[in-house]
Amino acid sequence: MESSDVELDLQRSVQAVLRELSTQAPALQNNQGMWRWSLHKKVERDPGKSPVLVRILLRELEKAESEDLRHVIIPLLHTLLYVLTKATGIREELYRRTYNFCTKLLTLPAPYCTVALDCAIRLKTETAVPGTLYQRLVIAEQNLTSELYPYQERVFLFVDPELVSPSVCSALLLEIEAAQAQQTPEACMRHVVSHALQAALGDACHASSLQRKLKASPRHALERYFHAVVAAVEQMAGEPNPSREVHLERLEEIYCSLLGPAAAARGSCCGDRLQDPQPSIPLPSPHITFHLWTDEEQLWADELPVPGSPEMERAGLQRKGGIRKRVWPPDILMPACWDGPQGLHRRTGMPSGDGELLPGVSRIHTARVLVLGDDRMLGRLAQAYHSLRKRETQKFCLTPRLSLQLYYIPVLAPEEPPSCRHSELRELATFLGRADPWYQNTVNTLCPAIHKLAEMPPSLDTSRTVDPFILDVITYYVRMGTQPIYFQIYTVKIFRDLSQDPAEDIFLTELKVKIQDSKSPKDGFSPRRKGVAEGPGAELSICYQKALLSHRAQEVSSSLRATGLVLKALPASDTEGSGPTHAPPSAAPVIDLRCLNVSVMEVVKSSNLAGRSFSTVTNTFRTATIQIQSQDQRLLTLLLDKDSRRTYRDVVRFEVAPCPEPCSGTHKSKAPWLGSPRPEVEGTKAKPKPLLMPINTFSGIVQ
Repeated sequence: MESSDVELDLQRSVQAVLRELSTQAPALQNNQGMWRWSLHKKVERDPGKSPVLVRILLRELEKAESEDLRHVIIPLLHTLLYVLTKATGIREELYRRTYNFCTKLLTLPAPYCTVALDCAIRLKTETAVPGTLYQRLVIAEQNLTSELYPYQERVFLFVDPELVSPSVCSALLLEIEAAQAQQTPEACMRHVVSHALQAALGDACHASSLQRKLKASPRHALERYFHAVVAAVEQMAGEPNPSREVHLERLEEIYCSLLGPAAAARGSCCGDRLQDPQPSIPLPSPHITFHLWTDEEQLWADELPVPGSPEMERAGLQRKGGIRKRVWPPDILMPACWDGPQGLHRRTGMPSGDGELLPGVSRIHTARVLVLGDDRMLGRLAQAYHSLRKRETQKFCLTPRLSLQLYYIPVLAPEEPPSCRHSELRELATFLGRADPWYQNTVNTLCPAIHKLAEMPPSLDTSRTVDPFILDVITYYVRMGTQPIYFQIYTVKIFRDLSQDPAEDIFLTELKVKIQDSKSPKDGFSPRRKGVAEGPGAELSICYQKALLSHRAQEVSSSLRATGLVLKALPASDTEGSGPTHAPPSAAPVIDLRCLNVSVMEVVKSSNLAGRSFSTVTNTFRTATIQIQSQDQRLLTLLLDKDSRRTYRDVVRFEVAPCPEPCSGTHKSKAPWLGSPRPEVEGTKAKPKPLLMPINTFSGIVQ
């Protein structure tokens, strides 16, 4: 294909992606998510197209910035960075143009400046040391042993078998197993060496000969080349002012030792290269473990040592050189399911006294937890997240050495409920799609494709290469979805008997209240005057704190008859600011941005010639906390997060409030000076921070 035809074809694909972001036309909705995937596949199959695509994407980014088309800036940035991570043969001029453009975007508001800064940091190193992004990604995701880059990542895919069909579970498992069967440690090391040499040497690298040589090399020789390349890249990337020329010289030495002295003759290599097409270097998908989630405790590692055990004594504070230093027990640093190289966590899992190994990265290990399902699955995830955070306060915690990242792909059960039920069960996914258009296009639209591909019969032609679409989209999401949206978790105290302590639970998206038909068996009936009709519903006492923009606390108490209530933690439209915020958990809670939307189905009594009649009207208000109690022995039924498995019956009273961070209400304050004889002040009261659960998207909330 001529270069002009290649550019025209890629330009059409890029325009299709942009049109998809700018319109909601039904003709395009059927292919949502496919245009980005097919665009990346084109350069993956023919890596020589990568420089052309980079130029096209840069041109479109500059146009979007000049015309203030902000809705396409973040999708184009992610697409461009993904291409640059995989590509080889990109000239320094293109890297610098991309880096300079990202720095121009730093004047824009969040989230544009946030995403642009992340891209600029990555590109600064990649410009001077090509191949760094690819090498670090493969080492971390495949858990390859490297002393110079000890970071490791793992993707844990959780599926609730009661919410996702067996065909979808089987399709996912087959794609994961098929991909990982080809991603042996030897293959991944070959990819790293090939990519680093091709990215640095460009046309001077005879890629076909290099890959043949690496494939024929024994394991010990391959490991030697791998560690030499990693050392050259990481040592240069760690320099304050890395030199591209010095980096090129180091990799030329490794290249010549691989192919022999003849490889130093660049001219002959270039001549040979023109005759052969540039071979593709795949970017292996992350190491994914598949879990059928039947117990919320699956997010926790093995039981940790109890207080007073020898392990906990070793973890106590010890004095060394007059400074108190915490010693971390080596045997409980990582979950048992973390299948990394044996002993690696003992060398690299401890907090370093010298600070971070890489700027901005303070934890060695990253666990990416991806859940598939609907709002019910996210309710279970919130339960498990809350349980994990609570247990960390009681036992040795994981968070100082483990970065926990949460991801969500909506998949609905294949049963045939009414269409309104489908929309009910994916309210959080709908909100994420409104908040982040790129999430809507690449993740939210995946649900129909997952069911369609899962129901297709498996191919009997084993010689035919099949592109794993579902796995590729999952991979793209967990790699590029780095911007979290924080959701408030709510706690609910449930009283079945006012004389006893309440049960406690939490919810994330919704609490629905229904009035039971039967009265409380203990109290019998409520005496009323003869001839007075009770009417439907129950008499409720409601007390809540009204959410005001002024942040002032305004208590409201009322008594009314209602047939039911719904408490929603998600806004119904973009104009409402309740629900999640794009602020870190350390930020002060903002009442008007994080509150419940309460809908009360109130019973209205009217009198006419035919007698008394009853009708219902829906009253809505916003609140941060609420207490509701039945006044006429009618009992209540609570349904949490739309999950029938989380139903509470025979409830007399319940109270809802933002769930606090475990043990965040008290802390110890220390004197700001050293050597002070003043004792620590115990139990200083502080306003509890709310417990926010982050779900990663590509942009966060786009205003």
